[in-house]
Amino acid sequence: MLGGQDTDRAWAAPEQVWQDAHVAATLASRAETRTQARILRLLRDEGPLSRAELADRLQVSRTTVAAEVGRLTELELAEDAGPASSRGGRRSTIVDFRADLCFAGIDIGATSLNIAVTDGRLAILARATETIDVRQGPEVVLPKALRAIRDLLAGLNRPHRLVGAGVGVPGPVDFHRGVPVSPPIMPGWDGYPVRDALARELGCPVQLDNDVNVMALGEHHSGVARSAHDFLFVKIGTGIGCGIMVDGHIYRGVHGCAGDIGHMTVEETGPVCACGEKGCLEAMFGGAALARDATIAARAGRSPALLARLQENGVLTAADVGEAAGRGDPCAVRMVRDGGQRVGLTLAGLVSFINPGMIVIGGRVADLGHLLLSEIRGVVYRRSLPLATQNMPIVLSELGPDAGVVGAARMVSEAVYAAE
Repeated sequence: MLGGQDTDRAWAAPEQVWQDAHVAATLASRAETRTQARILRLLRDEGPLSRAELADRLQVSRTTVAAEVGRLTELELAEDAGPASSRGGRRSTIVDFRADLCFAGIDIGATSLNIAVTDGRLAILARATETIDVRQGPEVVLPKALRAIRDLLAGLNRPHRLVGAGVGVPGPVDFHRGVPVSPPIMPGWDGYPVRDALARELGCPVQLDNDVNVMALGEHHSGVARSAHDFLFVKIGTGIGCGIMVDGHIYRGVHGCAGDIGHMTVEETGPVCACGEKGCLEAMFGGAALARDATIAARAGRSPALLARLQENGVLTAADVGEAAGRGDPCAVRMVRDGGQRVGLTLAGLVSFINPGMIVIGGRVADLGHLLLSEIRGVVYRRSLPLATQNMPIVLSELGPDAGVVGAARMVSEAVYAAE
């Protein structure tokens, strides 16, 4: 059951699901003209503005602004929010988003589900986190996301109207069709109409993308990269990926798989990756790989600290490696440094090729912190051309787990705040 309705239809007849979703998206509120779209984006990125300020920023007449704001009010996207401060003469009126306008951000990971509801400016109003196994497939995971969204909306102490939802998934995505494409760690998701099934259930536009692209959008909106227009966002979690921001826009490539650095070969004779190849970066230093190597080291007696954690919990995780490294365990420290060197070598090649202005490191394995960051920095700065790395910071994400949900909301807001 998907959201309490018959899911056979969603699985067996994606064309019908698309038609239902298309109708819902068409009926949803959204900008109709380029000027309306520019007004909404200014309100999102700069806060409430007077009609006079909008006219000045957009370089259009106040009559045009009045007409477009009037139409946005009819579309239930914006509203007057009282008189502005006097600038001499007749006082202008403050324009802001409708107070009930909401977006949903859905960040689906390999082992966790993060959900948030935001206002029109993408400030988080409520959030929820749930443990999942993405390998259980969309028929199990998506109903949990729907239930979480509805619970969050029901718990808001304010009127609410959901006008869009963004979704990030840990695998390649056909952005234009809104479906995952042969995702290595997501069996049962290939070709599933995620975007359209959720749009039908929620009754609003939905956008789907790879999780690292979504996280890059979040960091660009309100994180450490908010003033950067060209940067790389590197997610190190169960999988490893890279969001590429070029001139303020995500670069997805021809088929949507740009930035899939986790499946670049770093060790020809390395372990088999989930994609079927050997020695991928993800197979050498993703979260699962780090847990695997930690378990081997503990059982071989190379790390008393990891062995104690293994005996206590029965399993080891990347977080256990980080804790042991923080206590100075030589084996754990070496594992983090080796992984940082592999990531650094990969990024050094990208820096020479793309010449970004910043690199942001995020994801759960990035919680290993400054030991990992310093190793990555050292390799990148040493192996890249000085011209490419001058004034190029390599930093940890400011938003942490919020990057995905904020970015997902940002992604769908771009669709709602755009002219048809």
